Amino acid sequence: MATEGEKEQVKLLGVTLSPFVVRVCIALALKGIDYEFIQVNFMHPKSELLLKSNPVHKKVLVLIHYGKPVCESMIIVQYIEEAWENKEPNLMPKDPYDRAIARFWVAFVDDKLFPSMRAAFFGQGEQLQKEVEVTVTNFLLIEEALRTNDCFAGKPYFGGDEIGLIDIALGGLSAFITGVEKATDSVLIDAEKMPLLSAWLDRFCQLDVVKEAMPDPAEYISVRRAMMMSPPTSN
Repeated sequence: MATEGEKEQVKLLGVTLSPFVVRVCIALALKGIDYEFIQVNFMHPKSELLLKSNPVHKKVLVLIHYGKPVCESMIIVQYIEEAWENKEPNLMPKDPYDRAIARFWVAFVDDKLFPSMRAAFFGQGEQLQKEVEVTVTNFLLIEEALRTNDCFAGKPYFGGDEIGLIDIALGGLSAFITGVEKATDSVLIDAEKMPLLSAWLDRFCQLDVVKEAMPDPAEYISVRRAMMMSPPTSN
């Protein structure tokens, strides 16, 4: 069981612009956990700490707790819930079925939604339009779930009265969503077509812990511009 005053025992290796880092920062803030953030600079060689902490993928994001590394954002969020289960709020449902549904939609966000958003962000021409359409379709599926799924319908957040696992998984992407829309001059979440999802996103982004963790969406535009201007590299 984790104890109080662990800033020196909890470290987070990441990049502030990463939506996956945002997820973990929100979870840590909700649980009131102090930690040391170690910014990784991709312009420099990977640090010994990063390579030691994630020898398989050799990349961020990594949470280090008492010297033990945990990788992958939503695995880290679930670890935070279990390691600090005595701290409110509960980030995961207590009911086994509700927990399974939450994990299903988290997997949908990571396996379906984010890849199409990323492809749209870096796409051009017909490819860009195609990925925007795929992304919108994915968001419409989430809108439908908010309308019809008993686990979510009529509740302010996916987690109920408080934000939970799905809120963190999807909401952690909110600055990136805005960044993609601005960078590609597209609309991914239409308030008229997706009123429930749009209202949820507004509520989520008004939370203080979310505001503090979110990067400026304009920074994504700069990243896209730089990537588009970079010459292709051979393998």
